[in-house]
Amino acid sequence: MVNRREFSKAMIGGGAALVASQTIWSESAFEPQAAQGGAQAAPAKFDLLFKGGTIIDPGQQMHAAMDVAVSGGKIALVAKDIPESRAMQVVPAKGKIVTPGWIDLHQHCYDGVAQCVNADLYCLTKGVTTVVDGGSAGYNSIANFHKYIINTAATRIRALINITPLGAVGPLGQLDVLDIVDADMAAQAVEDNRPATVGIKVRLGHEIQGEHDVEYLRRGLKAAEAAKVPLMAHIDGPYSPLETLLPMMRKGDTYTHFLHAQQHGSLDANGKLLPVVVEARKRGVLFDVGQGRTHLSFDVAEKCLQQGFLPDSISTDLTTLTAPGPVFDLPTMVSKFMAIGIDIDEAIAMVTANPARVFDYGAKIGTLKPGYEADISVFELREGNFQFEDSYKKTRTGKQKLAISAVLHAGQLLTSA
Repeated sequence: MVNRREFSKAMIGGGAALVASQTIWSESAFEPQAAQGGAQAAPAKFDLLFKGGTIIDPGQQMHAAMDVAVSGGKIALVAKDIPESRAMQVVPAKGKIVTPGWIDLHQHCYDGVAQCVNADLYCLTKGVTTVVDGGSAGYNSIANFHKYIINTAATRIRALINITPLGAVGPLGQLDVLDIVDADMAAQAVEDNRPATVGIKVRLGHEIQGEHDVEYLRRGLKAAEAAKVPLMAHIDGPYSPLETLLPMMRKGDTYTHFLHAQQHGSLDANGKLLPVVVEARKRGVLFDVGQGRTHLSFDVAEKCLQQGFLPDSISTDLTTLTAPGPVFDLPTMVSKFMAIGIDIDEAIAMVTANPARVFDYGAKIGTLKPGYEADISVFELREGNFQFEDSYKKTRTGKQKLAISAVLHAGQLLTSA
């Protein structure tokens, strides 16, 4: 058994060794799960069987009591009442929710640089099997990020290349300097680091890019088009209005932070969705939450929901500044949106099936269809009064909160006691 401190040291020191070991590790309250029947159990067709849970898999429009069997790191069978005798190891899931492994579409995990987190500690142990780093590295720094973080992590990490050479480093990203933004070099960095690099990231905010935000976006789009990948645009309080910026974005591009309460947001002065926002969605632009430090207003979110405008994806924009709160982790973010009116199936779609369609991850993920990667997360749905906070210190109380019980990824099973 590995205790919390030992697990944390191992993760920080060499996550890749955990994947290679094929050992079942524990973290926090996590304990190894004993094989069904003990050490003398006879070999069977399936390696693992998640037994007795309620599957919520929006990718298959499935919400039902079903079992999930795994063989060779892939989903082998989803069916009712699979006999335990057909599995070498059984993971009890009665009374729990079984979902595809979650995808955090926007966070920062260039561990050791600026305020980036360690994905294995802050994501994988929370049921998040895939993370997209939102531009922590630029075209001059992606090689190190790739070599020392992406290649050694147990979590599946995919990266967006920041349009600036060094990426999102330093207080408020003060190294965003237009004169050194090179679209061609950013596009080449995507090509040189596939399949780990999946898109381009550009940041647009009045405090940094100022009146040059349109040119930043133009260069970001040029890089994305050259590399044939989507673009993610951080838009929070930009100098230019959305009527200028959003029409530039293409089908499949993502507007992250769309629920902020800064200038030039998604709503007009009367709280109505801007026509340009509605038109962008019709055109195929995607809308992501990315709470981070300053990007989520409950008031804005509730007005959007009242008008039937839901996020395409819920993400954290997690850093060491927000991991202690109010963001915490992706299960907290999903619970937060359940508290303001999104039902659990829709919310889980926003961290599984929906983000799975945004980028080419180089793996079949986001659903529990047979043949897909065996990324599986199991949650308890706790009942009570839970307080959640947005980025402006406003709170909402929810009656339910998701808490991780088990997660399977790359052959590694973490289970809670």
